[in-house]
Amino acid sequence: MARQLDEQIVGRYPVGQRLRVLDVGMGQGTQALRLARLGHQVTGLERDATMIAAAREALCGEPEGIRERMRIIEGDGRDTGVHFLPGSFDVVLCHGVLMYVEEPDALLAGLARMLAPGGLLSLLVRNADALAMRPGLSGDWTGALGGFDTVSYRNRLGLDVRADRLATLTDALAGIGAPLQAWYGVRVFTDTAPDGTLLPEDPQERESLLSAEERAGRTDPYRQVAALLHLCGVRG
Repeated sequence: MARQLDEQIVGRYPVGQRLRVLDVGMGQGTQALRLARLGHQVTGLERDATMIAAAREALCGEPEGIRERMRIIEGDGRDTGVHFLPGSFDVVLCHGVLMYVEEPDALLAGLARMLAPGGLLSLLVRNADALAMRPGLSGDWTGALGGFDTVSYRNRLGLDVRADRLATLTDALAGIGAPLQAWYGVRVFTDTAPDGTLLPEDPQERESLLSAEERAGRTDPYRQVAALLHLCGVRG
């Protein structure tokens, strides 16, 4: 997904421009730190104290220049208007958050308001149109049948959460003034890998795996059955 995001940033902004980035629900800060290392000014918004602690610990291990480019704020993604002025950011990330929000429309509208004109909104969501894939490929036929006509599922943490359909989010992005510009699939071939599975140690094999996933994530019909969808909208 990092490659997909970089493709959108490079295609939209001049090389070397330092962007103002907001990462809503940043988790342990993986993407936020990566973008700070690339020279961008990054703000991470997170409400989970454990995740904030992990992100702060990771940030402490970075050189001073990177530490100065990143700040971490404790808060809920639905309250962006409390923390920031409208139009404050060039890029807003919201990855792996919408599945925990029962009614995401207000959150999405708040994210769009944070974008400057022409700003990029990057969403990572569970693909509701492919909920039957994981149980089906695992031989769980009851689970597969139950996945066809629902947007609800139980994730690997044992939590009951929700997924999003591409068509529904396309309409939602248009409605908040950040129409969809590009979308990708994420975890097309690797979704059924057991938790904790590491990338291959061999560099060539690792690159082949990543290249296969990247190619599938931008190619129909493969991306349509990906476990996750990466949607990129642009504020008009």
